Amino acid sequence: MSISRKKFVILFIISGFAFLFITTSLLGTTGPRGFPKPPDSILRTGSDSEVAWKNAMSGIILPVKIVLIGPVSPIIEYMRQDDPPPPFIAIILIFYWTILALSIYSFVNKIDKIKHPETMREVL
Repeated sequence: MSISRKKFVILFIISGFAFLFITTSLLGTTGPRGFPKPPDSILRTGSDSEVAWKNAMSGIILPVKIVLIGPVSPIIEYMRQDDPPPPFIAIILIFYWTILALSIYSFVNKIDKIKHPETMREVL
């Protein structure tokens, strides 16, 4: 890969927050800090909507949301009950997305090494 590991992780985290904010804003009832209001779930935002395009779009983006938010959604749902300070949810998401981005980066880097062994150099 021609992008550094640090830059990839930063872009992944920024893209994750942008995706979360945009999908919540378009499909659900946005509550404080960009999260859905309590009747809506973080994963199934807009699934119970009367509007057909919101319901269809929710089904399309559900697999992406399961990967991006699924493993930490029980922690987020538990913390939303007690109304935590805003940085706690962001810190949990940043921690998970960093691990996810590093594993994606290393996987793609291994594939690049297999395809182009003469042009790849060892990334520290």
